[in-house]
Amino acid sequence: MAKSQRGWRVDDEIAELATARAKDRGMSVGDYIAALVREDVGGLRQRGVDAARRFLDEHQAVFDDAEDADRRSSGAHAA
Repeated sequence: MAKSQRGWRVDDEIAELATARAKDRGMSVGDYIAALVREDVGGLRQRGVDAARRFLDEHQAVFDDAEDADRRSSGAHAA
């Protein structure tokens, strides 16, 4: 895979954290950042979105019932 060099600006604290985490994982900072991007695009983020979708698919009726009940109770009532 071809690689290109980029110049990014981040706070010193972020740069230090990235350098330390990359070292802890035995990676270069560039490889560490690439791994984070891959996880964001197709890994943990996608699994979280999928889990949220499954949750709503399974429990949407509960939310719908609560909204209906709220609408009924918040309407104007005759005295």
